[in-house]
Amino acid sequence: MERLILASNSPRRKEILQNLHVKFDIIVSDVDEVFNEKDHPAKIVETLAYLKAEDVANRIDRDAIIIGADTIVVKNGIIGKPKNKQDARDILRTLSGDVHEVITGIVVLDTSSGYTVIDHVVTEVYMKKITDEEIERYIATGEPMDKAGAYGIQGRAAVFVEKIVGDYYNVVGLPICKLGEVLHKHFHINLL
Repeated sequence: MERLILASNSPRRKEILQNLHVKFDIIVSDVDEVFNEKDHPAKIVETLAYLKAEDVANRIDRDAIIIGADTIVVKNGIIGKPKNKQDARDILRTLSGDVHEVITGIVVLDTSSGYTVIDHVVTEVYMKKITDEEIERYIATGEPMDKAGAYGIQGRAAVFVEKIVGDYYNVVGLPICKLGEVLHKHFHINLL
């Protein structure tokens, strides 16, 4: 099997792959996550995931299969990571008692051939009505500060999620079912 490289600094993406006992290296992309908010959210995450994978591909000198990913939260526009505690409050109030989408773009790039597969996954997340007291307690944990949408479904914010429609791991940050399909179908790599 060719060397797998995850072009991400996300501890959640790293953990998802580690839980499958997949051998991979991490090379963090230097790409600035700048995008045009007028573009369709799926196009944005696919483009950012591609730019991350391409950046890493351009910096290595060995054949490898590079995985790039980017995740955003969408509800009446794109919701990124909170800039500060007040922004986290505002985001959580926006998501409270309603449904939103989590979209992750994935890119798998073979540096030896240049062959690239680009795709995305959409998951609907339904949140309960979150009280101001719950929001304050959650923000005090520090957990929401580095996450798109100001929450981590795999952490304490799990108590806010009534249900999801789609891939749980997509909400965490790496849609492993889709990634496994792409690796198997296009690159003959099995994650099992």
